[in-house]
Amino acid sequence: MGGKNKQRTKGNLRPSNSGRAAELLAKEQGTVPGFIGFGKFQSELGYVPAIQGAEEIDSLVDSDFRMVLRKLSKKDVTTKLKAMQEFGTMCTERDTEIVKGVLPYWPRIFCKISLDHDRRVREATQQAFEKLILKVRKHLAPYLKSLMGYWLMAQCDAYAPAASAAKDAFEAAFPPSKQPEAIAFCKDEVISVLQDHLIKETPDTLSDPQAVPEEEREAKFFRVVTCSLLALKKLLCLLSDNELESLEEKFKSLLSQNKFWKYGKHSIPQIRSAYFELVSSLCQRIPRLMKAEAPKVSSSVLLSIDDSDPIVCPALWEAVLYTLTTIEDCWHHVNAKKSVFPKLSAVVREGGRGLATIIYPYLLPFISKLPQSITAPKLDFFKNFLTSVVTGLSTERIKTSFSECSAVVSAFFECLRFIMQQNLGEEEIEEMLINDQLIPFIDAVLKDPRLQNGQLFDHLAETLNSWETRADMEKDEKTAPNLEKVLLNFWERLSEICVEKIDEPEADVKSVLGVSSLLQVLQKPKSSLKSNKKKNIKVRFANEMPESNKEEEKCVFSEGENSEGSELMAEPPASHSCSDLISPLRKKPLEDLVCRLAEMSINYINDQKSERHLRFLSTLLNSFSSTQVFKVLLGDEKHSIIKSRPLEISKLIQKNPAVQFLYQKLIGWLNEDQRKEASFLVDILYSALCCCDNNEERKDVLDNLTEVDLKWNSVLQVIEKACSSSDKHTLVIPWLKGEVLGEKLVTLADCLCNKDLESTVSPESHFSEGWTLLSLVLSQHVENDYLIGKVYVERIIVKLHETLCKATKLSEAENSDSSVSFICDVAYNYFSSAKGCLLLPSSEDLLLTLFQLCAQSKEKTHLPDFLISKLKNTWLSGVNLLVHQTGSITDKRSTFLHLSAVWLKNQVQSSSLDIQSLQGLLSAVDDLLNKLLESEDTALLGVYIGSVMPNNSEWEKMRQSLPMQWLHRPLLDGRLSLNYECFKTDFKQEDTKKLPSHLCTSALLSKMILVALKKEIVLENNELEKIIAELLYSLQWCEELDNPPSFLTGFCEMLQKMNITYDNLCGLGNNTSGLLQLLFNRSREHGTLWSLIIAKLILSRSVSSDEVKQHYRRKEGFFPLTEGNMHTIQSLCPFLSKEDKKEFIAQCIPALLAWTKEDLCSTNGGFGHLAIFNSCLQTKSIDDGELLHGILKILICWKKDHEDIFLFSCNLSEVSPEILGVNIEIIRFLSLFLKSCSSTLAESEWDFIMCSMLAWLETTSENHTLYSVPLVQLFACVSCDLACELSAFFDSTTRANTATLPVNLISEWKEFFSRGIHSLLLPLLVTVTAGESKDTSETSFQNAMLKPMCETLTYIPKDQLLSYKLPARLVAGQKTNLPEHLQTVLNTLAPLLLFRARPVQIAVYHMLYKLMPELPQYDQVNLKSYGDEEEEPALSPPAALMSLLSTQEDLLENVLGCVPVGQIVTIKPLSEDFCYVLGYLLTWKLILTFFKASSSQLRALYSMYLRKTKSLNKLLYHLFRLMPENPAYAETATELSNKEPKTFFTEELQLSIRETTTLPYHIPHLACSVYHMTLKDLPAMVRLWWNSSEKRVFNIVDRFTSKYVSNVLSFQEISSVQTSTQLFNGMTVKARATTREVMATYTIEDIVIELIIQLPSNYPLGSITVESGKRVGVAVQQWRNWMLQLSTYLTHQNGSIMEGLALWKNNVDKRFEGVEDCMICFSVIHGFNYSLPKKACRTCKKKFHSACLYKWFTSSNKSTCPLCRETFF
Repeated sequence: MGGKNKQRTKGNLRPSNSGRAAELLAKEQGTVPGFIGFGKFQSELGYVPAIQGAEEIDSLVDSDFRMVLRKLSKKDVTTKLKAMQEFGTMCTERDTEIVKGVLPYWPRIFCKISLDHDRRVREATQQAFEKLILKVRKHLAPYLKSLMGYWLMAQCDAYAPAASAAKDAFEAAFPPSKQPEAIAFCKDEVISVLQDHLIKETPDTLSDPQAVPEEEREAKFFRVVTCSLLALKKLLCLLSDNELESLEEKFKSLLSQNKFWKYGKHSIPQIRSAYFELVSSLCQRIPRLMKAEAPKVSSSVLLSIDDSDPIVCPALWEAVLYTLTTIEDCWHHVNAKKSVFPKLSAVVREGGRGLATIIYPYLLPFISKLPQSITAPKLDFFKNFLTSVVTGLSTERIKTSFSECSAVVSAFFECLRFIMQQNLGEEEIEEMLINDQLIPFIDAVLKDPRLQNGQLFDHLAETLNSWETRADMEKDEKTAPNLEKVLLNFWERLSEICVEKIDEPEADVKSVLGVSSLLQVLQKPKSSLKSNKKKNIKVRFANEMPESNKEEEKCVFSEGENSEGSELMAEPPASHSCSDLISPLRKKPLEDLVCRLAEMSINYINDQKSERHLRFLSTLLNSFSSTQVFKVLLGDEKHSIIKSRPLEISKLIQKNPAVQFLYQKLIGWLNEDQRKEASFLVDILYSALCCCDNNEERKDVLDNLTEVDLKWNSVLQVIEKACSSSDKHTLVIPWLKGEVLGEKLVTLADCLCNKDLESTVSPESHFSEGWTLLSLVLSQHVENDYLIGKVYVERIIVKLHETLCKATKLSEAENSDSSVSFICDVAYNYFSSAKGCLLLPSSEDLLLTLFQLCAQSKEKTHLPDFLISKLKNTWLSGVNLLVHQTGSITDKRSTFLHLSAVWLKNQVQSSSLDIQSLQGLLSAVDDLLNKLLESEDTALLGVYIGSVMPNNSEWEKMRQSLPMQWLHRPLLDGRLSLNYECFKTDFKQEDTKKLPSHLCTSALLSKMILVALKKEIVLENNELEKIIAELLYSLQWCEELDNPPSFLTGFCEMLQKMNITYDNLCGLGNNTSGLLQLLFNRSREHGTLWSLIIAKLILSRSVSSDEVKQHYRRKEGFFPLTEGNMHTIQSLCPFLSKEDKKEFIAQCIPALLAWTKEDLCSTNGGFGHLAIFNSCLQTKSIDDGELLHGILKILICWKKDHEDIFLFSCNLSEVSPEILGVNIEIIRFLSLFLKSCSSTLAESEWDFIMCSMLAWLETTSENHTLYSVPLVQLFACVSCDLACELSAFFDSTTRANTATLPVNLISEWKEFFSRGIHSLLLPLLVTVTAGESKDTSETSFQNAMLKPMCETLTYIPKDQLLSYKLPARLVAGQKTNLPEHLQTVLNTLAPLLLFRARPVQIAVYHMLYKLMPELPQYDQVNLKSYGDEEEEPALSPPAALMSLLSTQEDLLENVLGCVPVGQIVTIKPLSEDFCYVLGYLLTWKLILTFFKASSSQLRALYSMYLRKTKSLNKLLYHLFRLMPENPAYAETATELSNKEPKTFFTEELQLSIRETTTLPYHIPHLACSVYHMTLKDLPAMVRLWWNSSEKRVFNIVDRFTSKYVSNVLSFQEISSVQTSTQLFNGMTVKARATTREVMATYTIEDIVIELIIQLPSNYPLGSITVESGKRVGVAVQQWRNWMLQLSTYLTHQNGSIMEGLALWKNNVDKRFEGVEDCMICFSVIHGFNYSLPKKACRTCKKKFHSACLYKWFTSSNKSTCPLCRETFF
């Protein structure tokens, strides 16, 4: 066999084919074997049809089907399963004709595979067969006979899904009516197949012994046998009698086979079960044949009677009964007494061996079928039989199983009644049944409560009932007397055992319980067995059972156990009628027995105080409450009333034994302190009350008891019992509703709320019982009415309410221990159970207080969390009740809703809420409104919101109470203009946590709307728009504040979290036009914030421009100008089209011309119109140069006519705000004019602008003390702005620009105006920053003028700075080489780098940056004094900077010291830390700029100083905490196309004062910039630090520098070499950027030296390698020396490669000039301080560098010459 690609045998032209083999075989032998393949019987098969012309027939089958059918003959289970599933699918999908082609081959495949070992294959086969049937339908008929036998077997498969699939297939083929016909058609073939399986087959014939394991073979055989037996049964059931007759012979031959009868004893239970089922069917369908085989049938079935296999048992007992019925002489063939009964007895004695529910129901039919001859002697037989049954009941299994116990008890009574009926009149048997069987049986059950589960008492009652009924009905001479005698005997014996159980001092609890249960059942007139299963009847009135009721259930004697208790309780007349139904045969003995037991119990109670007997007496009286029993209980005692009682009570006591018993005995028992559980005594109380004649008597008794005798726990139990049973409730209604109980309960409520407890009882238990009682009387309702009088309910609630109101005055600890928790529980139960119509006015007050406690903050209420959640549940249940009550609430006006709305309104308008309180309030309101949404009354929520809504004047008052600081930012930005002082004080310090009332009110109402809009509730009077407008007002107010306090930012965050946003409200409200109209009206009326809100809405795209347009269509409508109109136009300006703006300007221009002095300053005059013009100009939309020019001329005219209006060099303290306002607008116009006007100006116009600017600046400078006045601050800002614009204008002038300017303008600017600006502003800066200001942040309005002032100062020219004389500021002991005026500038400005305002820091940096390159020259002059010191020389950079740096280092240590290097710290912009870090980094930038500007020698000294102070090390550590992990530069989309990504190292940092959008990147970018400068200018020092750092830091630095900085630096270094203009005499330098190489060629005379300097990948951290190129005329040693020197210079000098090369060339030049090397460092020029060898040894005359010698002496601890070792002088 083998693979496809193997070499085929020579001459074999076709591949092997089993089909051809079959064909050859057929030709040779001349016969057609069934199917080629393994198999001794026809059930084995291969697929291939082997007959002559096989290929022709084979070709009839579709190729796909052929393939599938071949797969079905494989052994592998998975293959077969998949093939069968595929076959089914193909049957469904292919044409009928193709599928029909398969039919000839299907039967054999089906017959084999339907018996397959794998159950999944069998199931799939039947499913596929169904699909085949549905496709071919009637064409299956010819093949039915060969299929049917196996098909029937498949329907009996032990694997249920397979059997089910086979049945489905059968039903698909034949409807139910046709099935018998179909089977009759194939009956002969079917019975042959089944007979063969049962008689002929063995495990080895069914499966191949060589291929299949023995276990599998046997399992298959057993399954086939089982299926065959069941299939035979199915055949018998389906065939008609006529058809069966024709098969009699076949059945006869089957029954004659001994092998068949042996199946009854087979070891496999499934086979035995199937066999007994078949026997039953055979007895039923062909009794004649079975009678012929009687001996075999009888012995096979009856001798198996003890088979206790659960599978076999049901079939066996059915067969037993059929055998007894069919074969009358069956007992002739088996020995009943020796073989059958002992086996039966054993099974029954053992309780059915776990099969009681199956076996015992068959016992009665079994004994009823026994002939008398077999049972004789009857007495012994029945005695033994019943004894066996009773014995079976005592097995452990029966006791634990309810169903089995019931089966045994039921069988016992059935058999007992049957035997009694059969043998009535035979005294021996009667006595045996009662005395020996029934009474011992009852006795056993009484001792063991587990056996009472089997409903024994009910069966007993039913049995007695049947005998009594029969005795009454049958009046013949024998039956009735016999039965009466039996009953008499029974009652005598029963009394004996009951008395025996009770008549013991320590009576057994189980037995006592049993006796009471038995008597209760026997007292019933009718047995409950008729309705089967005991019904648990409980009368319930309330939705919820009180806690104490659950305890009651635990009591073994309470009627909860005996579910009939509630049925039996009834009014006295009912109980009489009940007992009248009981047969007289039972009534008398039962009553006698009860009286006897009661008497016995009371004796034990009196003598020994027996609790057990008392409990028993309680249950006894529960069922038998009659005066007769109470008389027995009283005995001979005389009337002795313990206390004097009212007259009517005394009469009752004399008249009624029950009442007498109650007072004499029961009260004493109830009041015993040690008694823990007394509910059974309360039952006795009710039993006594039943014996009263009417309700009036009962009320008198109970009232008397309540007033005098009963304790609270007893009252509680009496009421609980009344709630648990309608009969008991009926007895006590008048008492419950009466005033005695009501008053007592009100007193109780008062005591509990005030904790005024009696000291005699244990406080805790009394406390909880009291609350339980109150909860019960408030929450239980009967027929929609309170349990007690309504007036008392009201009074109790008032008490609870009063207590709750006091809760806020207690501390949290007191509250958690107080009665609030109990009040919550009581109120919750009350609200949960109350019906709408029962809600009382006092309960609404209680509800309001509960709501208020929940809605207020914890600080106010002092309630612990657990109480708050309890309160919340309670008031929600109350509101729930309110909402769902019948009728419209709005009509009735619920006091709760009205008062809660008023309270809410007051809360939010009182300005007493902080964020926490407001959050709690909103949360409570949310819960409340969601509950109100559930109401059917849709108007309810709208009315409620209307009640909370303030009126217009209240809103206005709240808006005015908001502080006005919000105006600062719009004024500065020029969005609004003002010409009057309207600023109140800032936030008061003490109110820093309390939210303004406007914010609280708008938040509350917005929250309410959000809830209301869920249900699309429509609000009246445009309330929705008004509330949204007010919310927008609040939000805009918060947004406009600069530096808002934390509680305001918290407020905005809270609104976001609660989804209270404009988008949400408008999204739900959907009416923007109405809102816009409202906003425009308010804006036109009031201006200010309302105008800004419109702008905000347009900006956030919440409103389209078309919607806005219709509101400003008529431009004339805005004139004459009012403040509202002006602000509205100003806010709209950014969104207006050019045409619209032109229209507004057209209205303004004429107006500007003709104003008088007074009109100039008014809103409807120059001020207002110029303000609107400025707003239009601010949006850069006016490009009309002439128009602007014209306005400038108007302003010049104003100056001529009214110069006193222009505030030039004057004191502002006396100036009116109107004049200030118009000045601000004029200055603003000039600034905007300079920005936008490109037309040339005349010299006079320039003079006007520049002179005015300087004059205004003087005013600003002189009035710095008034900056706290907002308009003065604004004046200062715009003045500095104008100066800044002019500075920027002249700074950016180029030669091309200057041509258009007047001739002397530039020189005038530089010589006069520029100096004038800076001579005013520099002192002003010093003055402003000198004062200790509380708030120095740049966002504060108080510091607004810092920005324009500082920006103007950045334009200061260097020469002005160098020459400017500030007041002298020198520091004692400060080492400096600088002249005094420069040192003063440094000392004055440098400390401002620490100032807490960013503009100041940046301005100071820009000024000092200009100075830095000028400073090193002063140190250079004194350089020689540092040269020849003994120790390593060092020189400090400017002392002012270094002292500042040490301060900053301490500050930064606090900020960053605890952060590990490499962990990035994000500094919050504009925080205190931000200013510290910014100042520190700017200081370093200045130091590095200074360092870069100094010469090589100076650099060496400065770097030595830095090394000593370790400042640089600290800087580098800090930089690696500040630089971002990825220093990518925020690029715009157009820049992204560039190949090289931009980083903070490639882009220059622009330190802008005005630009704040990039603030988050300032520190990271600045840190990167400083690191870049450090690496570039101090590479050697960084390298030294890097090499000495710990490994983790080493790796971080290396990775970061290599990735982001090295490439940039290398490129810059190589570029600087390429572009260097430095010329060396005799040395050429070239650079290769791609390979990072620098080549230096040095030539002198004939000597040529070529050096290649290679930069490392982590330049400048890694060492630079120096390689040799060409070398001519130099000794190897010298050459190596020089290479080493260059390498040393490049590694250890802080400078560029060009500087290193210059140093090296200098060294070599000196060498050629004859200067000798220093013999310590082998170099002419010192590598660090660049000095020559000067110190000579007097002995050997060799010269050394002083620094080298110093190092030599200190390291060797000697003072000898390094060469000659002589002492060095």
